[in-house]
Amino acid sequence: MRLLFVAVLRRHTGNAVTAERVRGHLEAAGHVCVLKDAFDLESSSEIAKLIEAENLEAALALHLYRGGRLLQGHGIPFGIIFGGTDLNEDVNHREKNKVMGRVLEEARFAVAFTESMKEVAQTQWPHARGKIYVQSQGIVTVPNASFNWNTFLHQSGINQSADNLHIFLLVCGLRQVKDPLYLVDAFSAWHREEPHVYMVIVGPEVDPVFTREVQAKVKRTAGVRLVGEMPQGDLHAALKNCFAVVNSSVSEGMSAAILEPPTRALPPQTRPGTKWRRLRLLVRRRRGHGASRTLGRVSRFLLATWASSFDGHLGRCGRVTGRNIRDIHCFPRTPSR
Repeated sequence: MRLLFVAVLRRHTGNAVTAERVRGHLEAAGHVCVLKDAFDLESSSEIAKLIEAENLEAALALHLYRGGRLLQGHGIPFGIIFGGTDLNEDVNHREKNKVMGRVLEEARFAVAFTESMKEVAQTQWPHARGKIYVQSQGIVTVPNASFNWNTFLHQSGINQSADNLHIFLLVCGLRQVKDPLYLVDAFSAWHREEPHVYMVIVGPEVDPVFTREVQAKVKRTAGVRLVGEMPQGDLHAALKNCFAVVNSSVSEGMSAAILEPPTRALPPQTRPGTKWRRLRLLVRRRRGHGASRTLGRVSRFLLATWASSFDGHLGRCGRVTGRNIRDIHCFPRTPSR
């Protein structure tokens, strides 16, 4: 089948990464997938010409508002994949909510990555209840075997033995919705009391103005480091070595940065439904009482949350009580190189 796939393809965003992943699966299944950036399609007539010129038989959109509204009225069947901000942000805008409701009326199906996303959509648009399905994302990681954790720490300005450190990674493109500064002061206070604790922000510049704000804040803050964009293999290796990954995003669909760590942290035979639960236990067991104390400090510094966006695929993470964190998922460290 020849498919039109519409998504927002701005570099270093979750939607762009997800779109490439979905396209790869569709093409591996034998379909022809014409991927287009929603921001490059300016009018309905332009899309109609594209459909005719490419002889497209059906369409798919990632993001109900930004992509879905472009597919209405073209006479070919289409489906929707919820993106994240459509259900977290756009749904609160009256006009956008109405547009998305009309898109769902015409769509043949809609895919949510989690049960919680499905519940939000069904609550907002009850008429679409029978066409919304849950399909969790699949993550494959390929860590660079030659990556040196000690070199990474040294280049990040952390000149201590890796064996005595607790490194927390926050992986995101530097833009306001990811809110990487949310935890900076809490981690800095923690670092002043326990100098082996560091938070390292890893990610490319997306918003230049906001990037300068992050750089200035980190430069004057003890215990926090900022690392630019890393090759994917190196990043996956860093995730494998760090103590934990934190995510402070204001709006999230299903974060690849959170899904990637457990693919390297547990043996492949681990049952999907218990992954997050076992990850927490492995940190405590392999790191001993020191890790338990560290997680206790996490609970006091970081705001409680349920990892409900991962239920049904990775299982529930459990609850952490405290003041200042949105998401934390701990997993076992591997020996440093």
